[in-house]
Amino acid sequence: MLPSNNEDTDSFVECTDSLNRACENLDALTGDPAAIAAQIGDGGVFFETGRAYAREMVTGFIRLNGATVGLIGNRTEAETDGKKETWDAALTANGCEKAADMIRFCDAFDIPVLTLTNVKGYGATKCDERRVARGAGRLAYALSSATVPKVNLVTGVAFGSAYTIMNSRALGADITFAWPDAQIGAMDAELAGKILAAGADDAARAECVKSYRELQDNVKSAAARGYVDAVIEPADTRKYVIGALEMLFTKREDTPARKHGTV
Repeated sequence: MLPSNNEDTDSFVECTDSLNRACENLDALTGDPAAIAAQIGDGGVFFETGRAYAREMVTGFIRLNGATVGLIGNRTEAETDGKKETWDAALTANGCEKAADMIRFCDAFDIPVLTLTNVKGYGATKCDERRVARGAGRLAYALSSATVPKVNLVTGVAFGSAYTIMNSRALGADITFAWPDAQIGAMDAELAGKILAAGADDAARAECVKSYRELQDNVKSAAARGYVDAVIEPADTRKYVIGALEMLFTKREDTPARKHGTV
């Protein structure tokens, strides 16, 4: 699946899978990007990298229309040997480092990047308190400096600065899609209600939460503000992502003459 260098075109293969193939019930897999990748990839193939490390962050490779694509996604649940594991929808220090390394690898070999975003904050363990700021900085730098095509798909929640550094438009994503039930905003509506309606009774706080969710966390509001290019049905994910990558196939960026960064 990997090219021998950044100018190698021999890694492209003929796609025998339908480009318009519908992926039914894809929204039921929101918690596991690896399962989504296997559904949308050519022939149902997903090669996961670092499978046993920082499992809350999925990295790997798929083919779309015969071309290799690097995939990164936030994982909140997975089933292994009949046992279900769960994680918070949060960026951890190890997860950020894992994703940053993947992006830098893809950028070096001119491999497009697809991110599946489902995150609402940062990890709160002792390890994360010490290292997540640096890890998040590395992830943000890797994405912002990468010159390959970058497509983002919001599958679940996308809140605050954690969403910003997961390949948002603000960080340089070329195209951003979102599923109809996705939530995009500055913070979770429940938390916003506690702040905006502090001291109010339960009924007033509930009304505040409802209004905030409709006005701020709604995917249509995000699209109206230009944070999302298109709201797509989960079943149509494959054909939309393929179309976006085909459009970006000739992407070129003229970067300033400078040394590499130190992040």
